Amino acid sequence: MRVNRRYVVRTYGCQMNEHDSERIAGLLETDGLEEAESFDDADVIVLNTCCIRENADNKLYGQLGNLKKLKEERPDLQIAVAGCLAQKDRDVIRERAPHVDVVFGTHNVGRATDLLDQARVSGPITEIIEESEAFPSALPVKRDANHAAWVTIQIGCDNSCAFCIVPAVRGKEISRPYSELVSEVEQLALTGVTEITLLGQNVNSYGRDLTLKLRGAELTPESSQLVGDKWVEGPHTARPLFSDLLCSVAAVSGIRRVRYTSPHPKDFRPETI
Repeated sequence: MRVNRRYVVRTYGCQMNEHDSERIAGLLETDGLEEAESFDDADVIVLNTCCIRENADNKLYGQLGNLKKLKEERPDLQIAVAGCLAQKDRDVIRERAPHVDVVFGTHNVGRATDLLDQARVSGPITEIIEESEAFPSALPVKRDANHAAWVTIQIGCDNSCAFCIVPAVRGKEISRPYSELVSEVEQLALTGVTEITLLGQNVNSYGRDLTLKLRGAELTPESSQLVGDKWVEGPHTARPLFSDLLCSVAAVSGIRRVRYTSPHPKDFRPETI
């Protein structure tokens, strides 16, 4: 008889979702679960969703329809819906698929296991957080490749493109402190990672919110940890720090390749090139 519970995380969408799925899997394994090979073997199924295209909605609700029979056969099976579509549809998900146990959005990934535990005791739950002023703390990660890792440098987007729903489901831009990112890359390199991919909704605007806060303010010894030495020692303008960050992480011993996703043309500066 199997002792440990098992899980499956199915990912739809972008690299940010893939990294969130790594963190959800890391949380589940920290909680004692083991990865299952298929839905049929799983005690917990997490669908991490995307909502950029209408087809993504169809995929989710089609998959939930397929899982309904499995839930009827195994009432103890837990089904969770996470990600951007969960952030957008909220209670609609359980209205259309009452057999879903947990719905959580893009701002409370770290609550995944707590919500699953709560649902086992008190029944289905939907928890959507609108936005957080603080960047999500570091979470355990289960990576598929030992040599490569995602590093999230910012979340959210301050652009207002008419065709894009991202700001509505990911919130405003929030950048991680500069020194925290460099330290994370250094720790990854010590574990054998040689390739990193910097993630964000608009990576090359990274740090503009940080420098905007410090512009005109009295600097302290902690300022360089927030924005890096180059900005502290140079002109104190409200500018992105992406090119500075690229140089710093590329200089970390052991890192051979630095990649990034989702740059926006309006923030592409000559120093980045």
